[in-house]
Amino acid sequence: MQFLRPAIPVLMLLVSNIFMTFAWYGHLKFKSTALWIVILSSWGIALFEYIFQVPANRMGSGYFTTAQLKIIQEVITLTVFSVFSVLYLKEKFTWNYFYAFLCMLGAVFFIFKK
Repeated sequence: MQFLRPAIPVLMLLVSNIFMTFAWYGHLKFKSTALWIVILSSWGIALFEYIFQVPANRMGSGYFTTAQLKIIQEVITLTVFSVFSVLYLKEKFTWNYFYAFLCMLGAVFFIFKK
């Protein structure tokens, strides 16, 4: 089970990113809500993002370089945001998303290449 240990920070980054995406973009469905309420709500949600993100990066630094952690985070961000924008905001998945994924796969390849 030792080989699963690096997956824990990655899963924690996934959870943190879900909170972050809702904190940053979830309010777009509530445009009539007062801005100060949206800001306070976003801060409250972002607290949970940091509760997962900070320990994930600290743990992850034992398995990955900082650059690798950042690329992992960016891939997770793009994935979570794509799902969020399609399912929650009801936006279309475009070719731009697909090409962005290809670019991120290239980044993953190069950052993990020995």
